[in-house]
Amino acid sequence: MSPPAVPVHPVTPLNELARAEAAPAFSPLYRQIKGLILKGLQAGEWKAGETIPSEMDLAARFGVSQGTVRKAVDELAADNLLVRRQGKGTFVATHAEQQQQYRFLRLTPDGDASATLGRQLLDCRRQRAPAWIARLMHLRAGDPVIEIRRLLHSAGHPVVLDDIWLPGAMFKGLTTERLLEHRGPFYGLLETEFGVHMIRAQEKIRAVAAEEDSAALLQVTPGSPLLSVERLAFTYGDKPVELRRGLYNTSHHFYRNDLN
Repeated sequence: MSPPAVPVHPVTPLNELARAEAAPAFSPLYRQIKGLILKGLQAGEWKAGETIPSEMDLAARFGVSQGTVRKAVDELAADNLLVRRQGKGTFVATHAEQQQQYRFLRLTPDGDASATLGRQLLDCRRQRAPAWIARLMHLRAGDPVIEIRRLLHSAGHPVVLDDIWLPGAMFKGLTTERLLEHRGPFYGLLETEFGVHMIRAQEKIRAVAAEEDSAALLQVTPGSPLLSVERLAFTYGDKPVELRRGLYNTSHHFYRNDLN
């Protein structure tokens, strides 16, 4: 006897929304739309500082209501990935904008919260990644990295000594000359020249005593208290693309954070 026939159901063609593999079936629809917009950002469809399509256009593209798109865009704006501008549209957030320049730097002067920081480049070199850097940045030990050392000044006085590491393969062409030429924010340079957008960061903070070399650069006496801030910054897809170790002189500054 032949086995019973197995019913065959017609296969429904997958639309763009159903192809979003990263969105599980139970995910709310607006979260799925958020994931699709994120994929467009990650693919470079809309670059830093550029406008994205209107909510109406995105709703037509994804086959959902305008309200669903608005909720997805609201979350991306709350995550500082998009910026709404009244009467102008919605733009991809960029660290080149004044209000975004110091988004990851929480050092605030005691008397003037609007003060800006000057930069002094001390060194920029290519080297092989030590094991501890490779581990944090998901590289292989010995992969090329760019190491940058710089001072940040407030009112002419050094307040931050930064050591920065970037994956060498992602930032070919980043040289001392290019850094000295650039007048805007550091992350703005990485966006415009290399298409790498820092979207979030993790920090570890501890109190340390200034050693001889750091004390000389920060113009404090050896043993003075400093704030050590280690930051790992990520781009789309939670890919780590910058490791930074900063020593902060907080004698006339404080570390500010907003907790929700």
